[in-house]
Amino acid sequence: MANLPENEGAEDTSCGFVALIGAPNAGKSTLLNQLVGAKVAIVTHKVQTTRTRITGIGMYEKTQLVFIDTPGIFEPKRRLDRAMVSAAWQGSADAENTVLLIDARKGITADDERIIKALQKIERTVILALNKIDGMRRDSLLALMAKLNETGVFSDTFLISALKGDGVNDLKAHLASNAPKGPWMYPEDQLSDTTMRILAAEITREKVYLRLHEELPYATTVETESWEDRPDGSVRIEQVVHVERETQKGIVIGKGGSMLKKLGQMAREEMETEFGCRVHLFLHVRTTERWADDKTMYQDMGLDFVD
Repeated sequence: MANLPENEGAEDTSCGFVALIGAPNAGKSTLLNQLVGAKVAIVTHKVQTTRTRITGIGMYEKTQLVFIDTPGIFEPKRRLDRAMVSAAWQGSADAENTVLLIDARKGITADDERIIKALQKIERTVILALNKIDGMRRDSLLALMAKLNETGVFSDTFLISALKGDGVNDLKAHLASNAPKGPWMYPEDQLSDTTMRILAAEITREKVYLRLHEELPYATTVETESWEDRPDGSVRIEQVVHVERETQKGIVIGKGGSMLKKLGQMAREEMETEFGCRVHLFLHVRTTERWADDKTMYQDMGLDFVD
């Protein structure tokens, strides 16, 4: 935290923590970006895009809302899966309010049922946000709402379109009304507490997913190995794209290095917009067969290394 909040000791302000949970691809990162008013989380059509707990900071009148965008909750099969699901539940435990996002078009999925049963078990009530309601029939939505509210888990229900922003301000106002009185945790203009190194890695990982979603499975991650602030105000960043097999390395590099060059250009352009300075980005690809079992990788992603 670079600066102390300007309202330290203010009596008419509020500050609350809100966790966004849900099944993979429910729209949590899209909703986070809407609530914050800026892009702080990567968004792709691929499921399980979010791996870390990303904190976004949004303002509503005199209330500061600290949003925790958690990885999607699903049936874990690998160590990385278990770490992601653990982070999601921890994010909910740390927050005063939890919003469960459900894709209204899909209805109640097996992942949704698991989450609801877990909430019933711990006797936790949360706020329901039915997302992606665009074009859905009113009677279908009402039936889905009724079925979900029968579970006894939800204190309030909101119909939203995270992509278009419909209903998001009503949800934000409700969350602000529930926030405890007290000083803000962050300066008013701060949008996230994610480090620049992590954000840079997330930006590049997003570009890998967007360009190679058909060819490359989830067996990849991006690590920011070095970050150098230069005297001219620019920044020099070196990153490694880790893949699990040698054949995947060739896919990322592309013919004559063409794909790696394109990925670097896309990532660099977004970084320059996000960071407000010139970026010299150097990408390398490394075959790291068991990167998903490397404890340091989890530390870099802000995840606990779970057995």
